[in-house]
Formats: sequence, structure tokens, C-alpha cells
Amino acid sequence: MTLSLEWPRLCTLGVDGFLVQFGDQLSEPANRAALAFRAALDGQNWEGIEETSTSLISTYIRFDPRWKTHAEIRIALNGLLAQKSWYTEALSAERRLWRIPTVYGTTMAPQLEEAAQAAGLSVGAAIASISQSRLRVQTIGFAPGQPYLGELPAAWDIPRQTALTEKVPEGALAVAIQQLVLFSVTTPTGWRHIGQTGFRLFRPESEQPFVLCPGDEVIFEPTSSETLEQMKSDVDGGATSEVIT
Repeated sequence: MTLSLEWPRLCTLGVDGFLVQFGDQLSEPANRAALAFRAALDGQNWEGIEETSTSLISTYIRFDPRWKTHAEIRIALNGLLAQKSWYTEALSAERRLWRIPTVYGTTMAPQLEEAAQAAGLSVGAAIASISQSRLRVQTIGFAPGQPYLGELPAAWDIPRQTALTEKVPEGALAVAIQQLVLFSVTTPTGWRHIGQTGFRLFRPESEQPFVLCPGDEVIFEPTSSETLEQMKSDVDGGATSEVIT
């Protein structure tokens, strides 16, 4: 994406919402801007803001229309947007770095070889490329707590499959279009299943039902299927985390 004067763009959504768009396609600066702007907006503690969230390149705001008019909120949002260059702004200090044990390939993740071939890599080089990448949770979507992570090196700009895989299990790691998806539920998918984790992403019984948050970072560290089996009793599947400093 080439940044220009038309971005960011502030759009009205219905009677009680606004969308701040930071570009027309995914890029690291646009994703950074969406995350940083939402954090700054939350920090304002404006009385009538009822909800904020982010997508890959946008920040959504829902407000109480009894609080202020659209025109008043638009002025306030434009004022906040003008305060900084959000595309280069530092991200929240509350983010975490997760290290998640992952079985690459084997019968647990049978499409690794196919994905590696599509990326023009050997299986060994494919595992090294992905497992050595420190990836940002760009957004949560599609299913409860499910992260989209990126961006991978350019070799991984591979298309989705033309047909769906009927089912991948919870904890499956899949790749397409320079991104990874870690599945929170068993589901069909057009993404190639290249790794398997024991990480439970969605925990409705918890005070924080979504374990990963936008802006968190993840490293998918290689492990053996035997080791992963031994971690089944752990909801984190052997994963560890630390605050990013």
C-alpha cells in the first residue's frame, strides 16, 4: 500500500458508529495505525463510547447517539487523528509475546509439503521460515478468539486452495497470503494446514475468553508430536508468554 493524503479515512456507520480506515489493503503500517489509534482512543475514556474494535486495517467506534451528535464525534475523532502519525506510532505496552509449541507436518498437519512447494521452499526451509518469524496478531475474527497473524516473508504470498478442506481441528495452524491463522474451533477451511498446536484460544469460562489480543506477537516453535501429546492436559498446550518490553 502506498500511503497518501486520502488516508486515514473516517466513515459514518449507521446511527451509532464510525469506521477509521487506514488503507485499502493490508500492510504493516496500516495495521499498526489501526491498533495504535484504538489504544489511544480507549485511553481518552470518552463517556459515550460504548465499543471499540479493530480489523486488519481499520478501527471501529460505536457510541451512544444520546451523548453527542455525529458531527461532534467526527470533530473529536479528526482531532485525535491529527495528533500523531499513526502509521509509525508505538504499539501498546501491554502486549505479550507468546511462544507456542507446534508440530509441523506429519499426519497431524498434512498440507505442509504442499504449502512449501507453493512457496518454492523445501519442507525444512519452510519450517525454518515460519518458526523463525515473530508474527503480530493483526486482528481477531471469523471464529471466537481466532487470530490472523502476519506478515510472513514474501515467499508465503500463496493463494488459498480452490476447494475447501472439509475439517481442520482446534489448534490447527494454516497458511495463505503471507498470513497464518490459528484455529480456535474445528472448521472447514481453504487455508493449508501446516502445523498443529495444543493451544486453546477460546475460553468462555474465563474472565478473558479470548487469550490472544490484537498487537500480541507469536513465535510458533517446533516440537514433536510426542511432546505435544504430553501437553494435552495444559490449556496453553505448553505455550509461554511474557510482556513485550
